[in-house]
Amino acid sequence: MLSRIAESLFWIGRYVERADGTARILDVHLQLLLEDPWVDEATACRSLLSVMGAADVQPDAELTRSDVLNLMAVDRSQPASIAYSVNAARENARRAREIVSTELWECLNATYSRMPFSVRQEKVHDLFAWVRERSALAVGVVNSAASRDDAYQFMMLGRSLERADMTARLLATRSLTEASGASWTTILRSCGAYESYLRTYHGMPSAANAAEFLLLDRLFPRSIQYSVSTALSCLYDIQPRHERGGRVGVTDQAQRLLGQISSDLEYRPIHDTLADLPRYMDGVQDAVSRASEAIRQRYFPSITAPSWVGDNS
Repeated sequence: MLSRIAESLFWIGRYVERADGTARILDVHLQLLLEDPWVDEATACRSLLSVMGAADVQPDAELTRSDVLNLMAVDRSQPASIAYSVNAARENARRAREIVSTELWECLNATYSRMPFSVRQEKVHDLFAWVRERSALAVGVVNSAASRDDAYQFMMLGRSLERADMTARLLATRSLTEASGASWTTILRSCGAYESYLRTYHGMPSAANAAEFLLLDRLFPRSIQYSVSTALSCLYDIQPRHERGGRVGVTDQAQRLLGQISSDLEYRPIHDTLADLPRYMDGVQDAVSRASEAIRQRYFPSITAPSWVGDNS
Protein backbone atom coordinates (compact mmCIF):
# COMPACT_ATOMS: atom_id res chain seq x y z
CA MET A 1 0.00 0.00 0.00
CA LEU A 2 1.22 3.50 -0.83
CA SER A 3 2.21 5.49 2.24
CA ARG A 4 -0.03 8.43 1.26
CA ILE A 5 -3.04 6.11 1.11
CA ALA A 6 -2.19 4.55 4.46
CA GLU A 7 -1.78 8.00 6.00
CA SER A 8 -5.16 9.16 4.69
CA LEU A 9 -6.88 6.06 6.07
CA PHE A 10 -5.16 6.54 9.43
CA TRP A 11 -6.41 10.13 9.65
CA ILE A 12 -9.93 9.25 8.53
CA GLY A 13 -10.14 7.01 11.58
CA ARG A 14 -8.72 9.73 13.84
CA TYR A 15 -10.88 12.59 12.57
CA VAL A 16 -14.16 10.63 12.65
CA GLU A 17 -13.43 9.61 16.24
CA ARG A 18 -12.34 13.15 17.14
CA ALA A 19 -15.63 14.61 15.91
CA ASP A 20 -17.56 12.05 17.95
CA GLY A 21 -15.50 12.53 21.12
CA THR A 22 -15.60 16.32 20.92
CA ALA A 23 -19.38 16.27 20.50
CA ARG A 24 -19.75 14.05 23.58
CA ILE A 25 -17.55 16.21 25.80
CA LEU A 26 -19.11 19.49 24.71
CA ASP A 27 -22.64 18.16 25.04
CA VAL A 28 -22.14 17.31 28.70
CA HIS A 29 -20.07 20.27 29.84
CA LEU A 30 -21.96 23.00 28.02
CA GLN A 31 -25.16 21.62 29.53
CA LEU A 32 -23.56 21.80 32.98
CA LEU A 33 -22.68 25.45 32.41
CA LEU A 34 -26.28 26.15 31.47
CA GLU A 35 -27.76 24.38 34.49
CA ASP A 36 -25.39 25.52 37.25
CA PRO A 37 -25.75 29.25 38.11
CA TRP A 38 -22.87 29.16 40.62
CA VAL A 39 -20.05 28.13 38.33
CA ASP A 40 -17.67 30.82 37.01
CA GLU A 41 -18.56 30.57 33.34
CA ALA A 42 -15.48 32.34 31.97
CA THR A 43 -13.04 30.23 33.99
CA ALA A 44 -14.86 26.99 33.19
CA CYS A 45 -14.96 27.83 29.47
CA ARG A 46 -11.26 28.68 29.38
CA SER A 47 -10.36 25.46 31.21
CA LEU A 48 -12.51 23.40 28.84
CA LEU A 49 -10.84 24.95 25.80
CA SER A 50 -7.44 24.20 27.33
CA VAL A 51 -8.32 20.55 27.96
CA MET A 52 -9.65 20.20 24.41
CA GLY A 53 -6.45 21.60 22.93
CA ALA A 54 -8.09 24.65 21.35
CA ALA A 55 -6.00 27.54 20.14
CA ASP A 56 -5.13 30.16 22.73
CA VAL A 57 -7.62 32.98 23.19
CA GLN A 58 -7.05 36.42 24.65
CA PRO A 59 -6.14 35.96 28.33
CA ASP A 60 -8.45 38.75 29.46
CA ALA A 61 -11.38 37.80 27.23
CA GLU A 62 -14.69 37.04 28.95
CA LEU A 63 -15.55 33.70 27.42
CA THR A 64 -19.13 32.49 27.37
CA ARG A 65 -20.90 29.25 26.53
CA SER A 66 -21.69 30.67 23.08
CA ASP A 67 -18.02 31.39 22.43
CA VAL A 68 -17.04 27.80 23.25
CA LEU A 69 -19.84 26.47 21.07
CA ASN A 70 -18.82 28.58 18.08
CA LEU A 71 -15.12 27.83 18.49
CA MET A 72 -15.34 24.09 19.17
CA ALA A 73 -18.36 23.11 17.08
CA VAL A 74 -18.71 25.14 13.88
CA ASP A 75 -15.44 27.07 13.45
CA ARG A 76 -13.81 25.53 10.39
CA SER A 77 -10.48 27.22 11.05
CA GLN A 78 -10.06 25.73 14.56
CA PRO A 79 -8.22 22.36 14.36
CA ALA A 80 -9.91 21.14 17.55
CA SER A 81 -13.46 21.81 16.32
CA ILE A 82 -16.05 19.33 15.11
CA ALA A 83 -16.45 21.11 11.76
CA TYR A 84 -12.69 20.98 11.12
CA SER A 85 -12.60 17.25 11.89
CA VAL A 86 -15.54 16.54 9.57
CA ASN A 87 -13.88 18.51 6.78
CA ALA A 88 -10.51 16.82 7.35
CA ALA A 89 -12.05 13.33 7.35
CA ARG A 90 -13.79 14.04 4.06
CA GLU A 91 -10.61 15.51 2.51
CA ASN A 92 -8.58 12.44 3.49
CA ALA A 93 -11.27 10.21 2.02
CA ARG A 94 -11.00 12.16 -1.24
CA ARG A 95 -7.24 11.58 -1.31
CA ALA A 96 -7.72 7.85 -0.78
CA ARG A 97 -10.76 7.57 -3.06
CA GLU A 98 -9.36 4.50 -4.87
CA ILE A 99 -9.38 2.60 -1.56
CA VAL A 100 -12.30 4.13 0.36
CA SER A 101 -15.63 2.44 -0.34
CA THR A 102 -18.41 4.33 -2.09
CA GLU A 103 -20.63 4.02 0.99
CA LEU A 104 -18.02 5.55 3.29
CA TRP A 105 -17.27 8.34 0.81
CA GLU A 106 -20.96 9.20 0.50
CA CYS A 107 -21.34 9.17 4.29
CA LEU A 108 -18.43 11.54 4.87
CA ASN A 109 -19.35 13.75 1.93
CA ALA A 110 -22.96 14.09 3.10
CA THR A 111 -21.84 14.86 6.65
CA TYR A 112 -19.50 17.55 5.35
CA SER A 113 -22.17 19.16 3.15
CA ARG A 114 -24.74 19.23 5.98
CA MET A 115 -22.42 20.55 8.69
CA PRO A 116 -23.90 23.92 9.74
CA PHE A 117 -21.94 27.17 9.88
CA SER A 118 -23.83 28.30 12.98
CA VAL A 119 -26.20 26.78 15.50
CA ARG A 120 -28.90 28.24 17.72
CA GLN A 121 -28.67 27.64 21.46
CA GLU A 122 -31.86 25.57 21.51
CA LYS A 123 -30.45 23.29 18.79
CA VAL A 124 -27.10 22.54 20.44
CA HIS A 125 -28.03 19.09 21.77
CA ASP A 126 -29.54 18.15 18.39
CA LEU A 127 -26.29 19.07 16.65
CA PHE A 128 -24.19 16.94 18.99
CA ALA A 129 -26.59 13.99 18.65
CA TRP A 130 -26.42 14.32 14.86
CA VAL A 131 -22.59 14.32 14.91
CA ARG A 132 -22.56 11.17 17.05
CA GLU A 133 -25.01 9.46 14.69
CA ARG A 134 -22.97 10.35 11.60
CA SER A 135 -19.76 9.15 13.24
CA ALA A 136 -21.44 5.89 14.21
CA LEU A 137 -22.67 5.49 10.63
CA ALA A 138 -19.17 5.96 9.21
CA VAL A 139 -17.71 3.43 11.65
CA GLY A 140 -20.55 1.02 10.95
CA VAL A 141 -19.93 1.18 7.21
CA VAL A 142 -16.27 0.29 7.74
CA ASN A 143 -16.93 -2.50 10.23
CA SER A 144 -19.70 -4.13 8.19
CA ALA A 145 -18.22 -4.07 4.71
CA ALA A 146 -14.42 -3.58 4.82
CA SER A 147 -11.95 -6.41 4.33
CA ARG A 148 -9.68 -6.89 7.35
CA ASP A 149 -6.60 -5.96 5.37
CA ASP A 150 -3.96 -3.29 5.91
CA ALA A 151 -6.39 -0.54 4.87
CA TYR A 152 -8.76 -1.56 7.65
CA GLN A 153 -5.93 -1.87 10.17
CA PHE A 154 -4.63 1.64 9.49
CA MET A 155 -8.11 3.10 9.87
CA MET A 156 -8.73 1.24 13.12
CA LEU A 157 -5.27 2.20 14.36
CA GLY A 158 -6.06 5.88 13.93
CA ARG A 159 -9.47 5.47 15.51
CA SER A 160 -8.08 3.61 18.54
CA LEU A 161 -5.36 6.17 19.20
CA GLU A 162 -7.84 9.03 18.97
CA ARG A 163 -10.30 7.23 21.25
CA ALA A 164 -7.63 6.75 23.92
CA ASP A 165 -6.76 10.44 23.64
CA MET A 166 -10.39 11.60 23.82
CA THR A 167 -11.16 9.41 26.84
CA ALA A 168 -8.09 10.84 28.56
CA ARG A 169 -9.34 14.36 27.79
CA LEU A 170 -12.77 13.44 29.11
CA LEU A 171 -11.30 12.20 32.38
CA ALA A 172 -9.17 15.33 32.61
CA THR A 173 -12.36 17.43 32.51
CA ARG A 174 -13.30 15.79 35.82
CA SER A 175 -11.27 18.51 37.55
CA LEU A 176 -13.41 21.12 35.79
CA THR A 177 -16.68 19.73 37.07
CA GLU A 178 -15.89 18.95 40.70
CA ALA A 179 -16.56 22.53 41.81
CA SER A 180 -20.02 22.51 40.23
CA GLY A 181 -20.98 19.20 41.79
CA ALA A 182 -21.01 17.07 38.65
CA SER A 183 -20.79 13.39 39.47
CA TRP A 184 -19.01 10.47 37.88
CA THR A 185 -22.43 9.59 36.45
CA THR A 186 -22.06 12.62 34.18
CA ILE A 187 -18.62 11.52 33.04
CA LEU A 188 -19.86 8.00 32.29
CA ARG A 189 -22.89 9.25 30.38
CA SER A 190 -20.78 11.55 28.26
CA CYS A 191 -18.98 8.60 26.68
CA GLY A 192 -21.95 6.22 26.62
CA ALA A 193 -20.56 4.12 29.46
CA TYR A 194 -23.22 4.54 32.14
CA GLU A 195 -25.39 1.51 31.34
CA SER A 196 -22.38 -0.73 30.72
CA TYR A 197 -20.97 0.43 34.07
CA LEU A 198 -24.22 -0.46 35.89
CA ARG A 199 -24.24 -3.94 34.36
CA THR A 200 -20.63 -4.42 35.47
CA TYR A 201 -20.63 -2.95 38.99
CA HIS A 202 -24.35 -3.22 39.92
CA GLY A 203 -24.41 0.07 41.80
CA MET A 204 -24.16 3.84 41.60
CA PRO A 205 -20.81 5.13 40.37
CA SER A 206 -18.04 5.78 42.85
CA ALA A 207 -14.85 7.63 41.98
CA ALA A 208 -12.66 4.53 42.17
CA ASN A 209 -15.02 2.24 40.25
CA ALA A 210 -15.90 4.74 37.53
CA ALA A 211 -12.27 5.68 36.93
CA GLU A 212 -11.30 2.01 36.94
CA PHE A 213 -13.99 1.26 34.34
CA LEU A 214 -12.95 4.06 31.97
CA LEU A 215 -9.26 3.40 32.42
CA LEU A 216 -8.90 -0.36 32.72
CA ASP A 217 -11.96 -2.27 31.55
CA ARG A 218 -10.89 -4.78 28.86
CA LEU A 219 -14.41 -5.20 27.42
CA PHE A 220 -15.69 -1.62 27.17
CA PRO A 221 -14.54 -0.19 23.80
CA ARG A 222 -14.07 3.38 25.03
CA SER A 223 -11.79 2.57 27.94
CA ILE A 224 -8.18 3.63 27.54
CA GLN A 225 -6.92 0.09 28.11
CA TYR A 226 -9.20 -1.36 25.42
CA SER A 227 -8.27 1.40 22.95
CA VAL A 228 -4.55 1.00 23.54
CA SER A 229 -4.79 -2.80 23.25
CA THR A 230 -6.66 -2.45 19.94
CA ALA A 231 -3.99 -0.06 18.64
CA LEU A 232 -1.26 -2.52 19.63
CA SER A 233 -3.09 -5.32 17.82
CA CYS A 234 -3.34 -3.18 14.67
CA LEU A 235 0.36 -2.35 14.81
CA TYR A 236 1.21 -6.03 15.18
CA ASP A 237 -0.88 -6.94 12.12
CA ILE A 238 0.61 -4.13 10.04
CA GLN A 239 4.29 -4.75 10.72
CA PRO A 240 6.31 -7.09 8.47
CA ARG A 241 6.10 -10.76 9.41
CA HIS A 242 9.83 -11.11 10.03
CA GLU A 243 9.59 -8.53 12.85
CA ARG A 244 6.90 -10.36 14.80
CA GLY A 245 7.98 -12.23 17.88
CA GLY A 246 11.62 -11.26 17.66
CA ARG A 247 14.16 -12.49 20.19
CA VAL A 248 15.07 -9.04 21.51
CA GLY A 249 11.66 -7.76 22.51
CA VAL A 250 9.72 -4.92 20.90
CA THR A 251 11.71 -2.79 18.46
CA ASP A 252 8.90 -0.64 17.07
CA GLN A 253 8.82 2.72 18.88
CA ALA A 254 5.04 3.14 18.66
CA GLN A 255 4.48 -0.34 20.09
CA ARG A 256 6.92 0.39 22.87
CA LEU A 257 5.18 3.64 23.85
CA LEU A 258 1.70 2.12 23.79
CA GLY A 259 2.90 -0.95 25.65
CA GLN A 260 4.25 1.28 28.40
CA ILE A 261 0.84 2.96 28.72
CA SER A 262 -0.85 -0.44 28.93
CA SER A 263 1.58 -1.75 31.56
CA ASP A 264 1.31 1.41 33.64
CA LEU A 265 -2.48 1.21 33.58
CA GLU A 266 -2.40 -2.45 34.59
CA TYR A 267 -0.04 -2.15 37.55
CA ARG A 268 -0.63 1.37 38.87
CA PRO A 269 -3.09 1.42 41.84
CA ILE A 270 -6.27 3.23 40.86
CA HIS A 271 -6.15 5.44 43.95
CA ASP A 272 -2.70 6.72 42.93
CA THR A 273 -4.14 7.64 39.55
CA LEU A 274 -7.12 9.42 41.09
CA ALA A 275 -4.85 11.43 43.38
CA ASP A 276 -3.49 13.32 40.37
CA LEU A 277 -5.88 12.45 37.55
CA PRO A 278 -5.38 15.53 35.29
CA ARG A 279 -1.58 15.14 35.28
CA TYR A 280 -1.79 11.41 34.63
CA MET A 281 -4.22 11.97 31.75
CA ASP A 282 -1.84 14.58 30.32
CA GLY A 283 0.82 11.86 30.38
CA VAL A 284 -1.45 9.48 28.46
CA GLN A 285 -2.17 12.16 25.86
CA ASP A 286 1.53 12.90 25.48
CA ALA A 287 2.35 9.20 25.02
CA VAL A 288 -0.40 8.82 22.41
CA SER A 289 0.93 11.90 20.58
CA ARG A 290 4.48 10.50 20.56
CA ALA A 291 3.21 7.11 19.38
CA SER A 292 1.34 8.83 16.54
CA GLU A 293 4.53 10.64 15.55
CA ALA A 294 6.48 7.36 15.63
CA ILE A 295 3.87 5.80 13.34
CA ARG A 296 4.16 8.75 10.96
CA GLN A 297 7.92 8.48 10.78
CA ARG A 298 7.85 4.76 10.06
CA TYR A 299 4.83 4.34 7.79
CA PHE A 300 4.21 7.82 6.34
CA PRO A 301 7.70 9.27 5.83
CA SER A 302 7.94 12.68 4.21
CA ILE A 303 9.49 12.41 0.79
CA THR A 304 12.00 15.13 0.06
CA ALA A 305 11.75 16.54 -3.42
CA PRO A 306 14.80 15.67 -5.54
CA SER A 307 17.18 18.48 -6.35
CA TRP A 308 20.28 18.85 -8.47
CA VAL A 309 23.63 18.84 -6.68
CA GLY A 310 26.54 20.60 -8.33
CA ASP A 311 29.68 18.72 -9.22
CA ASN A 312 32.43 19.94 -6.90
CA SER A 313 35.23 18.16 -8.72
